[in-house]
Amino acid sequence: MRPKPVERIPTPSVDVVIPVLNEAHVLEKSVESVREYLKCNINYKWRVVVVDNGSSDGTQRVARTLSERYDDVGFVHLSQRGRGRALRHAWLQSKADVVCYMDVDLSTDLCHLRELIEAIVVEGYHVATGSRLMKESQTRRCFKRELVSRIYNLMVKAVLLTSFSDAQCGFKAVGREAVQRIVPQIADQSWFFDTELMVLAEKQGYRIKDIPVRWVEDDDSRVKIVQTAWDDIKGIFRLRRLLWKQSFGGAPVYGARRGAE
Repeated sequence: MRPKPVERIPTPSVDVVIPVLNEAHVLEKSVESVREYLKCNINYKWRVVVVDNGSSDGTQRVARTLSERYDDVGFVHLSQRGRGRALRHAWLQSKADVVCYMDVDLSTDLCHLRELIEAIVVEGYHVATGSRLMKESQTRRCFKRELVSRIYNLMVKAVLLTSFSDAQCGFKAVGREAVQRIVPQIADQSWFFDTELMVLAEKQGYRIKDIPVRWVEDDDSRVKIVQTAWDDIKGIFRLRRLLWKQSFGGAPVYGARRGAE
């Protein structure tokens, strides 16, 4: 009796997306660091995708040069700004089994990237996210940012009744199924994209893993804390109204995943 042929299991593929806006001064160094980490620590098929959304400082030129220099670096240019817009475009265009993203300043230690990917590929989670607020996390940032972050995440939990710990950490991985089902539902094109992704995923039964990380604040961050916080608060209550309407009408939240646990 002839033995059965060994079943070939396809090697998972990973796209690591870096959204950028006027980051010409740091982009090359960051991409080189990410590539070096991936080469040494990730055995899956991978590539780095730089998404420039509306830069005016030469970022597009640097990104294009990197994509021409390396076969494993992709480049996408969008004329309109918005981190959410950049992630939506890159993730929905991607064919990878797992899509990740990180901020170009690499505030989150790259040593956690393997944990992020393995949570999806090996452990079967649908979303994995870095958390700066777990007990094991090691975070270094100014008091103002720490306070705003904690208040914001407490508000997310209180208003939207969620269980994940850190909605806005710029360090996430999402499996292909969740990308295809969740991302088209997200309305926000900017910073609230992260929170909306997490809330919709949890409400529809997708498994989320919080990963404690080492995170160091970037002194050159251009995020406008007050304006961003206000936009995020408006986003929270927009989601609350939408979820309330869904619940009140007796319908599942958005298109809830069949068979979700």
